[in-house]
Amino acid sequence: MVLPPPRLDLARYRAPVWAGVPARAGRKVRLRVVTPADQRRLAGFDREAADTRRVGEYRHWAAHRAEADFHFAIETLRGGLVVGSLSATEADSPDRFSYGIGIGPQHRRCGYAGDAVITLLRFMFGERGYRKCEVSIYGGNVASLSLHARLGFREEGRLRDTELSRDGVKYLVLMGITDTAFAEIHPDFPAAEVRGRHWRPRGRHRDR
Repeated sequence: MVLPPPRLDLARYRAPVWAGVPARAGRKVRLRVVTPADQRRLAGFDREAADTRRVGEYRHWAAHRAEADFHFAIETLRGGLVVGSLSATEADSPDRFSYGIGIGPQHRRCGYAGDAVITLLRFMFGERGYRKCEVSIYGGNVASLSLHARLGFREEGRLRDTELSRDGVKYLVLMGITDTAFAEIHPDFPAAEVRGRHWRPRGRHRDR
């Protein structure tokens, strides 16, 4: 069961610990820290999508309230319009991570999601030192499955979930991509900043 999100107290709002991470830009969008003003817009995306929401679909507000290691607003390079959000968290292994992404209903099918995911992977692999990204996608979400396949993710298994069968979804598709595979598939994507000679992988447990 998903509880209604609590109201954000702007007077007590504090930037998260990763707020110092600079914005990262792709070809269409940039990823930057979420502000209180962004949060109102993202909550609006959730309200607009409420009538058509699928089982397990990403919720912008819920992602902001969760204990994610990184949560970014997705902003267009042209116009600076916030079109969605993306959150990433370290997986069970310190060299792996997963993420969730959501694009506002009126901004879908514009290439923003794919560009945001590639930008995130470049950041997490090239600058944070992770070695693999893993995601779980509901079997009925054909659009998301197709997107990840185009980006280079490969199916690694399927997990049945009896709690979802009442909604017509009976399994999760497990997909993943390694840093090596990403570099081979996207060699022309803007390169990450050059790492110094004393660079070390920086997972969640290494920074704090």
